[in-house]
Amino acid sequence: MTSVGLVLGAGGLAGHAFEAGVLDALAERTGWDPNDATIIVGTSAGAGVAAYLRSGVSAADLYRRALGRPLSPAGAFRLAGVERPTPVPAPDPRARRAPRPASPRLMAGDLARPWRLRAGRFLAAAAPEGTVPTDLIGERVRQVHGPGWPRRATWICTLRLDDGARVVLGRDPHPDTDLATAVRASVAIPGYFAPVRIGGERHVDGGAHSPTNADVLADCGLDIVIVVSPMSATRPHGALDARMPARAWCKAVLAAEVRALRRAGSQVVVFEPSPADVKVMGLNSLDTERMARVAESARAGAARHLERDGAPVLVPRRDPAAPTGPR
Repeated sequence: MTSVGLVLGAGGLAGHAFEAGVLDALAERTGWDPNDATIIVGTSAGAGVAAYLRSGVSAADLYRRALGRPLSPAGAFRLAGVERPTPVPAPDPRARRAPRPASPRLMAGDLARPWRLRAGRFLAAAAPEGTVPTDLIGERVRQVHGPGWPRRATWICTLRLDDGARVVLGRDPHPDTDLATAVRASVAIPGYFAPVRIGGERHVDGGAHSPTNADVLADCGLDIVIVVSPMSATRPHGALDARMPARAWCKAVLAAEVRALRRAGSQVVVFEPSPADVKVMGLNSLDTERMARVAESARAGAARHLERDGAPVLVPRRDPAAPTGPR
């Protein structure tokens, strides 16, 4: 049987909508349920999508939710009382702190050894510690999934702020962590959202290490790895487009991760925003008003991708020995 890894990258609410559109097209064209993935890796926005999938929410209902349309009866039951994503609150002026780096030690260490510097990690260390809580995001996940961790392997990526290490919750040992807390940590955009303490240590958005973190699957022996990467792009949108330098960096990181996966023997299928998708996504990745248009554009683009390149054969292997949650 075919073993499948599903990688869901960062990208804010626009990324969430992009992933919903891609997954719905993939499920419709192949008949594959993304929740049947052997391992799901989620980073930031992708961590939230991973949590909903592992809670039994279908790709079709994720897509309907992004559009603001009625859900299926099963989806309405699972998501009862869980609001559609709402605008992110502005920082409370009363919570402002002195503009000092969130992690001076990590920042100094990177400056002393520039050959090991990663742009996202350095920015996370240099930015002031965020103040907006991620409690509401965690509460929504807890409402849908409940306490604990999914039975099937679900890996949520964060960055540990004090030493800059990538932590893969669900794979690395963190017995006191539930899925909702892991998602809260993974979405904690440095400088905006407050870090989340796990085991007494501060964790922030896993996208500060990598927008996708697909390379964590390189030694898993998977037959196919599907990567949904909202923060890169298939090709430049325009020479003067302000979005493209960051997307070019994300694409370079993704390309290195894809090479590692292919060297390990996995077939890799990548979904990235097209120039049309990038235009619809805009500059504000937290804009709720764009979610429906982003999801529709992503779904159409993914369908074209599958028609052009052929749909992968996705027959999930249910391996009872596969890793599940924190050890």
